[in-house]
Amino acid sequence: MSAKYFLYSFTLFLFFYKSNAQISIKQTKSDNDIKLSTLPYYSYGKGIGMTSPDSLFQLNIRFRMQNRVTYLKNEDENGAYDGQIRRLRLRFDGYVGNPKFLYAIQLSFAPGDVGEVKEGENINIIRDAVITYRPNKRWNLSFGQTKLPGNRQRVNSSGGLQLTDRTINNARFTIDRDFGFQLHNMNEFKDRFSYNFKAAVSTGEGRNSTEKPDDGVAVTGKIELLPLGAFTKDGTYFEGDVLRESKPKLLLSGAFQQNNHARRTQGQLGDDLFEKRTMKSVMIDAMFKYNGWAAMSSFMSRSTTQNALTFDPNDTSNMKYAFVGNGFDYQLSYNTKSNYEFIGRYSIQKVGSDIKNYAPNSKQYTFGITKYIWEHAFKLQTELTFDTLEYYNGIIKNNWYLRFQVEIGI
Repeated sequence: MSAKYFLYSFTLFLFFYKSNAQISIKQTKSDNDIKLSTLPYYSYGKGIGMTSPDSLFQLNIRFRMQNRVTYLKNEDENGAYDGQIRRLRLRFDGYVGNPKFLYAIQLSFAPGDVGEVKEGENINIIRDAVITYRPNKRWNLSFGQTKLPGNRQRVNSSGGLQLTDRTINNARFTIDRDFGFQLHNMNEFKDRFSYNFKAAVSTGEGRNSTEKPDDGVAVTGKIELLPLGAFTKDGTYFEGDVLRESKPKLLLSGAFQQNNHARRTQGQLGDDLFEKRTMKSVMIDAMFKYNGWAAMSSFMSRSTTQNALTFDPNDTSNMKYAFVGNGFDYQLSYNTKSNYEFIGRYSIQKVGSDIKNYAPNSKQYTFGITKYIWEHAFKLQTELTFDTLEYYNGIIKNNWYLRFQVEIGI
């Protein structure tokens, strides 16, 4: 189904449903705010909500869009401009029959989200399609495709980032989305020690996979500690202290995943390997916010139980490798009272010994300025980033880019 056909059909649905449903834009009430721990998102408003007269059905609609222009200059190459719709997302959530039975759907339409259409491969419009049973505010049992309980920056929506992109380590070592079961136990309290436990059993194949079934599964576990109590308005789910916490808030978290017999170079992401590899991922995060100041730090790593290199059995000169190694990220920012935020970030990435001849070690330095117009839901972002790539033969390359981005959503 094409995006145009989908939007046309959905518009007709809204027209005919309007006569039998109560439709209202809700931005102050919380009765249509169903934030799921398996699919955290930043939402200053509540989108557009529809509830049937008998209250047995609820549908909330949200969208967000990121438009950006970038000037890139890589060493030994001419400078170039790139303008694109980085993200265009539609999200639908609500409940059916009973508020304890929730659903969330997120679709992506930007070329960078969907990816190139290739013969024999699936179209990646679906990002999230998950059903959740929430018997009370502390327990969530979910089934479907959504984000795994991995590193903090990946769990956060891209709409809740301070800078225009996640780090180089997140790009290489994240565990991203997968299909399976998740169980979350949430215990967050204001101004006192809080903690969350999250676990998942999933296919390990990534989103929208229809590969031949095998006996490999991914098992993920995560613990989150908030020693000073919960952040204001779920502040762990967005970067920067846009709400200017009146008391210090701290998050410490650790996650581990073992992806058995993974088919792809980055577990749930990347190209197909010639042989399956069992991968182990470790992710540790810290976040602090107080009075406009925010600091984040993270460690991520991936290892394999066998050599990371795999070879084409029909041509041993053709090789693909699992991306193994580790990296650290450090991020510091200050948000002024007029909502201009100044952000600095430093990342360092070291590849594993198995692949050091094929992939460089990297360092990245970023400085950004963000103007929040409507918190993270409507913001202007400018960013300058420098990359240093160090290859095994001693060659060093320096690249940089300058970017401007506008994000808007409901």
